[in-house]
Amino acid sequence: MIETILPVIYLLASAGFILAVKWMNHPATARRGVIIGEIGMVLAVVGTILGVEANYSLIFLGLGIGAAIGIPLAYKTPMTAVPQLTALSHAFGAVASALIGTAEFYEKAPTGFTMAALGTETFLGFLTTTASIIAFAKLQELMPGRPLTYPGQNFMSLGTAAAAVILVAMMVFGTPAPWMFPVFIALSLAFGILLVIPIGGADMPTVIALLNSYAGVAAAAMGFVLDNRLLIIAGALNGAAGLILSIIMCKAMNRSFFNVLFGAFGQVAAGAAGKVEARPVRSASPEDAASILENAQSVIIIPGYGMAVAQAQHKVRELYDILTKKGCEVRFAIHPVAGRMPGHMNVLLAEADIPYDKLLEMDEINGDFPNTDVALVIGANDVVNPLARTDKISPIYGTPILDADKARTVMVIKRSMGVGFAGIDNELYYMPKTQMLFGDAKGFVAGIVKELQGGH
Repeated sequence: MIETILPVIYLLASAGFILAVKWMNHPATARRGVIIGEIGMVLAVVGTILGVEANYSLIFLGLGIGAAIGIPLAYKTPMTAVPQLTALSHAFGAVASALIGTAEFYEKAPTGFTMAALGTETFLGFLTTTASIIAFAKLQELMPGRPLTYPGQNFMSLGTAAAAVILVAMMVFGTPAPWMFPVFIALSLAFGILLVIPIGGADMPTVIALLNSYAGVAAAAMGFVLDNRLLIIAGALNGAAGLILSIIMCKAMNRSFFNVLFGAFGQVAAGAAGKVEARPVRSASPEDAASILENAQSVIIIPGYGMAVAQAQHKVRELYDILTKKGCEVRFAIHPVAGRMPGHMNVLLAEADIPYDKLLEMDEINGDFPNTDVALVIGANDVVNPLARTDKISPIYGTPILDADKARTVMVIKRSMGVGFAGIDNELYYMPKTQMLFGDAKGFVAGIVKELQGGH
């Protein structure tokens, strides 16, 4: 009976995964995409449990332990820590694939194509595990977020990966010696660490997307090992989506994959950060900012990581509501790499119930800045730096940016004049049209809201 039903269950689950990826392409359908993806995963898990002969007590014990850890983790994690949670999720999924591959190796001693697929699965699984843990540590500031470099790092990293690949080839085309697989595991784990340590915080959005892709490919390879078509489909979808997202991130930063993985972005800029000259800026109070916004007919708000740190999204929603009621057109400009993970700003603003049609991507809104009364930058830095267009020796030269400097008036909410991830000064802050609003984003926006409400 189950042999007849299982293909149908897997087909429905596969359709759910495909629709999930499709619907998550746009904020307006993203919630629907998450729901259909969850339904697909439930079908996949139920079908797999029904289709195997196993110790069901252990299976349900594992499900219970996982739920007991995962549910509180998801509910208690603040929105600012979603990138860290995403990195941990990649690590959990990857280590599961790698451990299954390890069990299959010792239980069935595969050869030929199956061994090649198993080697791919375990290599990507173990390297993604350690790479994701390092990414989590950097994002959580448990270790320095700047690139950690050392002489011969690329030689060491590529040499470690090459040694792991050579061992897989030896196991594919010959009889594995007892020492080969444990050494292969150690090399894979080490490569994951070596891969992410030299990558700085500015590249974390791309790294997270890339690790997502690795985890997906590992799952697809596991599908070949286990002869499970659903795993192949789901893994291929995940791998392809992560790869495409990585390409979008690299394009948004004017970087290549090789440069992201081995360029140690920010290393040169860190030295330049100390050379920032003291230059005059124009600062304003919440009262001044409210007065400017009171008379504005069009406002573009540009969110950045500073908004996430300050948990200011709900106060930004209040500001949006007040300005909209006054007849002002308010929209949000979203840069692809704003924040610490792909879609970070979209998630934060969606949590505050900002209308989806007001969240516009860089290509959609850049042409509107010259006709905009006020560009309000909240905690963003490098993504609005005009040096990306003008300074050929700048580390961000050629990076597509939001054209905030072309608005009639620019206001920037920022704690200080400190530099961003790229470690360079921002010319936007010194322009005659720019007003610097120094302070915590949540508190300053609350001050503007209070003034717009009449000081009550």
